[in-house]
Amino acid sequence: MNTEFYDIIVIGAGPAGMAAALAASEKAAESRIALIEREECIGGILKQCIHDGFGLIRFKERLTGPEYAQRYRDKLSACTNIDIFISTFVTHIQKQKEDGFELEFINPVKGAFKLKCRALISATGCRERTDRQIFIHGDRPSGVFTAGQAQAFINLKGFLPGKRCVILGSGDIGLIMARRLTLESAASGGSVEGVYEVKDEPSGLTRNIVQCLQDYGIPLHLSTTVTRLHGEERLEGVTVTRVDKNMRPIAGTERFIPCDTLILSVGLIPENDILDELHPDMDERTKGPKVNQFMETSIKGLFSCGNALHVNDLVDYVSESGRIAGERAAAFEAETSAKSADEIPVIADKSLLYQVPSRIKTGENAICYFRSSENSEHAKLIIRSDDKIIFERKYAFLKPPEMERFELKASLIPKGTKELFFTLEEEP
Repeated sequence: MNTEFYDIIVIGAGPAGMAAALAASEKAAESRIALIEREECIGGILKQCIHDGFGLIRFKERLTGPEYAQRYRDKLSACTNIDIFISTFVTHIQKQKEDGFELEFINPVKGAFKLKCRALISATGCRERTDRQIFIHGDRPSGVFTAGQAQAFINLKGFLPGKRCVILGSGDIGLIMARRLTLESAASGGSVEGVYEVKDEPSGLTRNIVQCLQDYGIPLHLSTTVTRLHGEERLEGVTVTRVDKNMRPIAGTERFIPCDTLILSVGLIPENDILDELHPDMDERTKGPKVNQFMETSIKGLFSCGNALHVNDLVDYVSESGRIAGERAAAFEAETSAKSADEIPVIADKSLLYQVPSRIKTGENAICYFRSSENSEHAKLIIRSDDKIIFERKYAFLKPPEMERFELKASLIPKGTKELFFTLEEEP
């Protein structure tokens, strides 16, 4: 196989990958960039998200998913140094003994081929948990879909997955699909029987609870989960059961709900299997690689961004991390010849579900993201440099489903700092 060289290869052409490729092109117009996408069209999940609410931060407009993606497609089409490969799958990644990476691909046009690069950006997004991963008992009848599958069927293919639907999980896609299914099923006499959430708090954004459920009269049942599927060839109903504070089913609370469709919105997992051969340091909490504020992993020349790094609430933040990774990848070659700056480990206690980045290069500002581990009113985020408080920010209300973002100025970090410690404290 012939091997072609690119300065930067971006794997995944969703919102993070498109932003990364565009930023790298703008930062280094002379560089060669390859943007790899396994589907037939770039855009990622945005293609099927026809609801609005995208771009409020990035473009200061309320756009639908396809409109948001088109903004980036238009910009990419004007870049002469970006080659886009569609219907292309990565089969192997190898770190070169010298600098750079060698990757093997396959697609219907070129067959099997190899590309080399000096910097690699992983923007592979995330995948949905399935019914097998949450151990629902029963047979395996048709009629069980993840929320993303149902969304693609309706918005891209024009097919209604069923008429009488139950939704398990109150993640944002599940809430949006509750509204979508209600609208599409009304004409055919269908309905959404309810949304069932195993936790005692909804998992989606507050705005989606209001706009997708309350505005349409769709009931939300908290501390309740689906414990069994009924039906052989096609789903005929589900058993739902109340759970205790440890999320264990409570005997005697079972109810049978007739339905022909079960939609699962039970969480997202960053998609990083293709990086297994490279063995970057991984964060057990985010399920993505550990990075610094420039999205650099522990592997020299490897960057991670978007939902492959950690699951974001808003596409604007996905694009932001892609932009940061693209800009840094474009400057990577010049950096390799210079002495790298020291990096300070970032540690968070149990009051935070997670924080990104995991380390911060000294002398550089850092955009930080975090989620609280539980609902908290009048909370204060405190950052300590060793034992000295260097940053404080107050929040009226924090909840785990809603990610927070702030910028930490380099000037606040004292010289000689050995570690930065993040914690949340409730104010009296």
